[in-house]
Amino acid sequence: MENLIKNRIVATDLWLRLEPAADGALPQVAAASDIIVPLAAWQGQRRKLVARPGRIGVWLDSHEDPAALADDLRFLGVVAVNFPRMADGRGYSTGRLLRERFGYRGEVRAIGDVSRDMLLNLSRCGFDAFVLRPGEDPQAALAAFNEITESYQATVERPLPLFRRRDLASPEQDGAGKVTP
Repeated sequence: MENLIKNRIVATDLWLRLEPAADGALPQVAAASDIIVPLAAWQGQRRKLVARPGRIGVWLDSHEDPAALADDLRFLGVVAVNFPRMADGRGYSTGRLLRERFGYRGEVRAIGDVSRDMLLNLSRCGFDAFVLRPGEDPQAALAAFNEITESYQATVERPLPLFRRRDLASPEQDGAGKVTP
C-alpha cells in the first residue's frame, strides 16, 4: 500500500497506476477501476480510455510538457507528476502550469521520489496529493505543512507576494507617513 497524503490528510489510494508492458500494452484491470496511465498510453489509446466506465488519470514524467494534456484535462480525474529523483525540480513547474496556465481543478499528485521535505513547496505549486516514497511515515510527514507559516513569493495558494499582502492590510498613508482616513 502506498503512502498517500491527499488534501493534507492520510488517505486510501483508490487509483491504480498502470505500467505498460514492453510492447506498450496496459495490464488488464477491472473495467470500473480508476486508473492512471503514462502520457504515451493516453495519447495512443485516448478514445478507448475515455469510453471505459472507470475514472482516468495521466502521469507526466519530469521531461514531459503539461501542454500535451491541455485540451484533455476535462476528462482527467488526476494528473500525476513523476519526480524521478528528489533533486529534479521540473515537476514543480508542471504543477504551477497545470493550475495557473491551464486552469486544472482536479487532483494534481506528486509521485516518485517524493519526501516529507518537498511537501510544503509542492503544495504551494498546486499539488494537493502526494505519494511518499517507501519508508516515509505519512502521519509524521503531515507536520511539514505547518513548519513555515509565511512565504515571501507568490504561490498557487496565495497569488500575491508578501509585500502586496502587507500593503493591502495596512492603512493608507500620505507622502509624509500620516494615516489618511
